[in-house]
Amino acid sequence: MTGGRKTTLLLDAAALAAATDGITSHAAAHHDGVSPDGISQDGIAHGASFATPASRAESASQELLAAAPQGPGTLHLNIPIAHSRQKVSTWARHSGCSFTQRGNTLSLQIDDVDLSHCVLPLMDVLSGVEQNEVRAIFQPLNRDLLLDDYFGIDTLSRFVCKTLSGWLIDMMVNDRLTTVFQPIVRCCDASTSTLFGYECLLRSVDDGQIIYPNRMLDVARGAGLLFQLDLAARRAAIREAARHNIDCKIFINFTPTAIADPIYGLQSTVETVDRLGLRREQVVFEVIESELIHDVAHLKQILDHYRGCGFGVALDDLGSGYSSLNLLGQLRPDYVKLDRELMRDVHRDPYKSLIAQKLLETAQALEISTIAEGVESAAQCQWLQTHGADFAQGFHFARPGSPPPSMP
Repeated sequence: MTGGRKTTLLLDAAALAAATDGITSHAAAHHDGVSPDGISQDGIAHGASFATPASRAESASQELLAAAPQGPGTLHLNIPIAHSRQKVSTWARHSGCSFTQRGNTLSLQIDDVDLSHCVLPLMDVLSGVEQNEVRAIFQPLNRDLLLDDYFGIDTLSRFVCKTLSGWLIDMMVNDRLTTVFQPIVRCCDASTSTLFGYECLLRSVDDGQIIYPNRMLDVARGAGLLFQLDLAARRAAIREAARHNIDCKIFINFTPTAIADPIYGLQSTVETVDRLGLRREQVVFEVIESELIHDVAHLKQILDHYRGCGFGVALDDLGSGYSSLNLLGQLRPDYVKLDRELMRDVHRDPYKSLIAQKLLETAQALEISTIAEGVESAAQCQWLQTHGADFAQGFHFARPGSPPPSMP
């Protein structure tokens, strides 16, 4: 479009309806047991470091992050259900939003740079099911829609996530992600808390408040940025471990459902580890969200690539469901982590005690090292020592922090 005149392009309904829905409503995220009750709990305000300006350009060039849509322009909504179209058009009239209609498509004029003022009310107007039926595409003012724009047609629910993802994109592009470290100790001498390694836990800070991984993962999943976040989090963990000169094992979470190309993801990770001077054998990649894994062969391929380059592999949350127990036999990791909920009161709950004991025996028979999560008392430590667990982590030893908490 030319001449500076505001023009609304009415899209054919069939073109808008061609896109398919890929969003999932599942919002589970790995939770590391830290309650968000203040910055001092993680030590971020006192010890964490963010990347220098020189590294920001490098990070931005490494990954092309899809920018959150910004106005002004026209939001085209293909709404196949007549009742839903009526609700949106009624809302637009009452709110003073200018729109046109052609067939199933409503085209809303948006004058603000911030699209959230328009899209957020739509979340109240339409139910979740309706939002997933609506297809959305945004056309910036005075610009024709490009071929790439049509490939970006998505559900309204995912479009809203993209609209609200600007803060996450900014954190990734400007390397504002950081890492806190929680110690993992040897159970054989848990009374002296001999350090074995650290789990690297994702964090960021926005306006003085800690941003926990749950929120970042939920937004990334909804906005289609899970791959970028997973990669950026791994790089942040490696960067921070190198900065603190950690020479023991480091456990880095990764979401296998975010890795479409294991070779590319591996190459990027290997380059970062080698460039920053860490030893490959000290790095263990920890599979999280195992309950979401549907393609075990794909995951095995990823883990085989990582093992082939000298990294270790851990499976998280053993005992939290059938899926992780089934994966134990198929993936045969180097380490398994017993779920924190299973560990809660394991020393006085006979049912949990029996289940945990059998899991430990199974791992020992398979020569897989075991790590108990969520250990918060000396009684739990004693139970783990008695039943042959190899390692443990939890608030009983130390809370996550940066710099890494030192052990006595």
